Amino acid sequence: MKLIKELLIIVSLYFVGELLKNIFSLPIPGNIIAMLLLLLCLCSNIIKLKDIENISNFLLDHLAFFFVPAGVGLITSLGILQTTWYKILFICLISTIVVMIVSGKVVQLLKKDN
Repeated sequence: MKLIKELLIIVSLYFVGELLKNIFSLPIPGNIIAMLLLLLCLCSNIIKLKDIENISNFLLDHLAFFFVPAGVGLITSLGILQTTWYKILFICLISTIVVMIVSGKVVQLLKKDN
């Protein structure tokens, strides 16, 4: 019963995020808005970590399962990927390098302040 209550909290936030996205015609996906709402609720102690801890651990333990639809979607788009794979690979490499550099600089800046 506790898992259902915790799942209800998560799903309710998701629906609120989708509702806000649709009402205000926001360019941000509803699930991202829901994650921001969850962060705000956790930071302000509206929702306590123990209130969603079990379902969060369950979802994280089974995270790989949620990538199956994306993998199937890639397989159905194989024709498109065959003609543009090198562009996608280039973008992935460049974005990985940018993320590594920015992350390193942020860590250096944060370590200087301490």
